[in-house]
Amino acid sequence: MTASVANALSTGTWAIDPAHSSISFSVRHLMVSKVRGSFEAFSGAIVVAEDGTPSVSAEIAVDSVNTGNEQRDAHVKAADFFDVENHPTASFVSTSVRPDGDDYVLGGNFTLKGVTKPIDLKLEFNGVNPGMGHGEVAGFTATVVLNRKDFGVDVDMPLETGGTVIGDKVTITLEIEALKQA
Repeated sequence: MTASVANALSTGTWAIDPAHSSISFSVRHLMVSKVRGSFEAFSGAIVVAEDGTPSVSAEIAVDSVNTGNEQRDAHVKAADFFDVENHPTASFVSTSVRPDGDDYVLGGNFTLKGVTKPIDLKLEFNGVNPGMGHGEVAGFTATVVLNRKDFGVDVDMPLETGGTVIGDKVTITLEIEALKQA
């Protein structure tokens, strides 16, 4: 992490504030549009070491998926998609942070449906604010495009006219506000 971000985040633990954060996704549907959804339950922390080196860990309750359609949500939770009965959480643990122009790349290991793979999130640091009486807050936006099949979400639903009902690429966007812990 560059000096500007390392200096902005004081040493210690910054807990992700789920009330002021979101994890959303989008995936192609019928080759012509996108279905969007979110995960409503998640937690995590950023720990800044004495030398300014940050580490990030996060967990998502996969059964908290919400696409705005109960029938679709039930199908996404089933064994051919997320298999939440056997894999109730997804997780991320960082391994590196490196500058990328004015932004950063947050590297780490992402686990979904029992499959762990390295991923790189494009990370934008939005700054630090003194907060509203509960301590400092820091804001981040992160995005990544994953291939769902790389994580065992490999259901194929071909269309008679070619293509598939669901695209392979899933765009995940995280809007994170983290609260400095006392």
